[in-house]
Order: sequence, then C-alpha cells, then structure tokens
Amino acid sequence: MKPGVDYIGVGVGAMIFNEKGKVLLTLRGAKSRNQIGKWEFPGGRVNFGEKLEEAIRREIKEELGIEIEVGDLYYVADDILKEEKQHWVSPAFTCKIKRGVPKILEPGKFEKIGWFSLDNLPSNLSLATKLDIETYKHGRCSHFFTP
Repeated sequence: MKPGVDYIGVGVGAMIFNEKGKVLLTLRGAKSRNQIGKWEFPGGRVNFGEKLEEAIRREIKEELGIEIEVGDLYYVADDILKEEKQHWVSPAFTCKIKRGVPKILEPGKFEKIGWFSLDNLPSNLSLATKLDIETYKHGRCSHFFTP
C-alpha cells in the first residue's frame, strides 16, 4: 500500500530562510512521487512512529545534506491532488540552517534548488507551497524566523 494513494499520507515541509530573508525551494524531478516540474519547500514523508520535527530534520539531511533548526509549525495544508489521485496532509515549519550548504543529494527527485524572495517566486509552485506562502504572507500564523 502506498501513502497518499491507498490512504492519506503525511508529509512535512520546511520553509527555510537564509540571512537575507530568502526562502529555499526545490524543483521536483522525474523521480518525484507527484507534482513533477513544480517548485516547493523541501521535505518529505513522515515514517510510522516518527515525530513531525524528527521527520523534517531527517528529510532535509537526506535530501540536501544540511542540519536545520526547526521553528514554529505555521500551517497544515490539505494537499489533495485530484488529477494525480493523491491526498496528503502537509504540516509546514519555519526553519533556518544550523550547519551546511544545501546541495542535491537525491538526483532525479530534485532537478534544481534555489533561494527566492517571497516577492519574486516561480509561478509553477506545488499546491502545498502555494497554500503555505499564502498563509505566511497574510500573517495567519506565528513566525519564529522572520525574514
């Protein structure tokens, strides 16, 4: 059975800010589970028995080779992808880098990574990232790390 397809999946996301107030996005590649070709906040699936903050730290280390400090949980997106017949619940956290420089460690899953201003984001964002940014920009959450 596959999470997100056979049952609702849980996947965490990290809105990672740098010292210039820019946010890190990853471009989903051909080996991604869904939304190929979309920019999104990095993250991934929560394993059984794993706490959300543990999952986001693990995923970011595995995917980008960096250690992060996890801030506030600021939004939980209903990531319902009707055309792909998937359903995910996606909690997102504000974060910052503690150690390391982001690099792609899972080629194929990501094609590119980049730092973007919240006022100059790519147009092809994933559904959860669109919802996260809308919530963040409209101040409907508390902010631990503000740009």
